Amino acid sequence: MLKRTVENLIIDRLSDRKVLILYGSRQVGKTTLFKTIQKGEKKTLWWNCDSPGLKTELANISIPELKAILKDVKLLFIDEAQQIENIGLLLKLIYDEIPEVKILVSGSSSFELANKINEPLTGRKWELQLYPISFFELAENGNLLEEKQLLQRRLVFGFYPEIINHQGNEVEYLNELSNSLLYKDILSWERIKKPRKLESLLQALAHQVGHQVSFNEIANLVGLDNQTVENYVSLLEKAFIIFSLPSLSRNLRNELKKSRKIYFFDNGLRNSTISSLMTLTQRQDKGQLWENFLISERHKYNQRKRRFVNSFFWRTTNQQEIDYVEEIDGKLLAFEFKWNEKKTPKAPKSFFNAYPNAEYKVITPENYLEFIYF
Repeated sequence: MLKRTVENLIIDRLSDRKVLILYGSRQVGKTTLFKTIQKGEKKTLWWNCDSPGLKTELANISIPELKAILKDVKLLFIDEAQQIENIGLLLKLIYDEIPEVKILVSGSSSFELANKINEPLTGRKWELQLYPISFFELAENGNLLEEKQLLQRRLVFGFYPEIINHQGNEVEYLNELSNSLLYKDILSWERIKKPRKLESLLQALAHQVGHQVSFNEIANLVGLDNQTVENYVSLLEKAFIIFSLPSLSRNLRNELKKSRKIYFFDNGLRNSTISSLMTLTQRQDKGQLWENFLISERHKYNQRKRRFVNSFFWRTTNQQEIDYVEEIDGKLLAFEFKWNEKKTPKAPKSFFNAYPNAEYKVITPENYLEFIYF
């Protein structure tokens, strides 16, 4: 059993009263993690909200019934909570009326769960995200040298648990995974009428990883209007399939001010989306995969280290660019990502003129551990 780093963050919060909400995409390991925590605790109760019977029972449950059901329960686990109508009000009811019960909630969509929870649980909740397995988790539970040797494979097939556990059958499992994430969640939740358009949009975003994204260009490419493209991108973000980086713009007139880049939370899911699962040596998009891998792993790194950062990319109208910029405690850290170790570009002078106290580093296969591991 691979130990997830977020487990310690959850355990640290078991002693207070706040509801703990764990977000993450389907098949990322939320249920397994909660089951692991449950094994180490006493007086627990598990609610699987995918059960139609439970959904019916909880729809109109009274306070006396809740108190009877939760008698002597110290930890209540609610799995796939977005399935329950008015889940936020139910959680508030338990929190207010049965204060001795600690509630842990999992959900595979932030837009389903957050919409139902945010207002009722204002000031009453912790939120954490479970990502696909990280490079760090695999190395810590196994062997760092071995994991370094598997880097090229990870850049292609990614880090979802099912993929890691079925080496040799990655293509089959990735295809099933991408269909499950895209169609079971987003299409069913939002009743999207043009699923092929959504699939085409996701493919277009996959091809543009690491590049500035124009919603207008994508709209023309896939045959949708700008507003629909923006809405679909928002849904894909809230389903933990993609995430975006805004542009850093503070000092220079020619800095891009309302631009963004789109990345995938997992390389394998990105590659499966465009049916491109050949080995790294056969690929023309090594740089894109390297950049997506590093930025997605940096998200996991920052959560593990409890680093609260603002993330950006930087670019000017005359094409000067830096791949990734972090702001932490008022300081800027700038990074350029190069798969080819022989190419180590210097930062544009205009960047340092605008941000003279910033630090800059090029991340290559020679030094990437300091960026995502140590």
